[in-house]
Amino acid sequence: MQPSETVMNPKQVFLSVLIFGVAGLLLFMYLQVWIEEQHTGGVEKRREQKATSGWEPVNYLQPVPRIMTTEEIRENNINQKPKFLIPEDLREKNENLLLNPEKTTKVLMKTSQDQALSKTTRSASNKLLEKHQRDNTLFKKFSTMNWPLDIRPLNKSLIKDDTWKKTDEAQERRRSFLQEFCKKYSGVSRPQSHLFHMVSRIYVEDKHKILYCEVPKAGCSNWKRILMVLNGLAPSTYNISHDAVHYGKYLKKLDSFDLQGIYTRLNTYTKAVFVRDPMERLVSAFRDKFEHPNSYYHPVFGKAIIKKYRPNACKEALINGSGVKFKEFIHYLLDSHRPVGMDIHWEKVSKLCYPCLINYDFVGKFETLEEDANYFLQLIGAPKELKFPNFKDRHSSDERTNVQVVRQYLKDLTRTERQLIYDFYYLDYLMFNYTTPFL
Repeated sequence: MQPSETVMNPKQVFLSVLIFGVAGLLLFMYLQVWIEEQHTGGVEKRREQKATSGWEPVNYLQPVPRIMTTEEIRENNINQKPKFLIPEDLREKNENLLLNPEKTTKVLMKTSQDQALSKTTRSASNKLLEKHQRDNTLFKKFSTMNWPLDIRPLNKSLIKDDTWKKTDEAQERRRSFLQEFCKKYSGVSRPQSHLFHMVSRIYVEDKHKILYCEVPKAGCSNWKRILMVLNGLAPSTYNISHDAVHYGKYLKKLDSFDLQGIYTRLNTYTKAVFVRDPMERLVSAFRDKFEHPNSYYHPVFGKAIIKKYRPNACKEALINGSGVKFKEFIHYLLDSHRPVGMDIHWEKVSKLCYPCLINYDFVGKFETLEEDANYFLQLIGAPKELKFPNFKDRHSSDERTNVQVVRQYLKDLTRTERQLIYDFYYLDYLMFNYTTPFL
């Protein structure tokens, strides 16, 4: 065979390509019809399964609705008038759609679905809009409130004798002093922090309409016990353990309410805060958290403090975080680049309770805790047998942190370090009228 005989002429090439092209087209059309039928059957099967999957008995005599094929839709639209109502604006803009029934059906079906979806969306949107408008109204109320709130006179109608005269006079001096300080120095005309953050440390007791702002190391554990008894959660403050107080989640906080609930309570409930000399509170927190075994403060704060502020720290200290020294703790406190964040036990009261934004009706002090607390209980109409507990919540064998104890801890600090601690708590010292005996 000669090489020239193996070469196909152009006519043969064209004929071969044409045959293969037609065959491919026919195969494609067959596959398209088969896929469409399979898809239709699958949809019908899923519909039937859905119809028979409920709790109600199935009526097998009633046919299950079937989706029409494209050919059936076309034939149906040619032989019958469309059952869909054409919107006026659609009719004016798309007169030519009526010339193409298949295209008309697709557009009108989409229009009908869009209308139903639009109706549902509008209903949900209206509800969201109403809620948004209500929230906006409340936010406007907060933003237009006369911050700081005006001081209100205490309701003393339940005080029948002069037993609490000196306590009452001291209370009025504290309230007036705090208000005058806030007016003169704070320069706050409206809240700068988020409302829910501002009230996150405030506990609520609805029965006696009390708001209590928690200041750790200023009698807060026993105050929580009082609130639990007032709430009817316990018959006595002496039956409530430390864990139940701090981890029981029995008491509500003000930030758990919605805006209206917060707004109402801030303006109608009796608001109380109990504070303590900042230096005493700081030493008390250090003794509690770092001089006793603690599964949280040692590994979280202790390890970070030792690693950054103790040169040549031993491996054991770096692993367990125990044995933090007071001077190291102070270095951490005064460091603007702390290796671990602040903690509520040594955070400033001005950042815990916002006393220049939330005008507290009652300002108690740890130094006269029992007297102030029992007077407050009289003011709110608490049961006569309920008295503020005087026991130490934890480490009862330890001496209470007082002026003498504080001086012992400050001996290891330089005068500059003591001055810096005072500067750190400067606002707390001023607004609650504490002196600075430790400088």
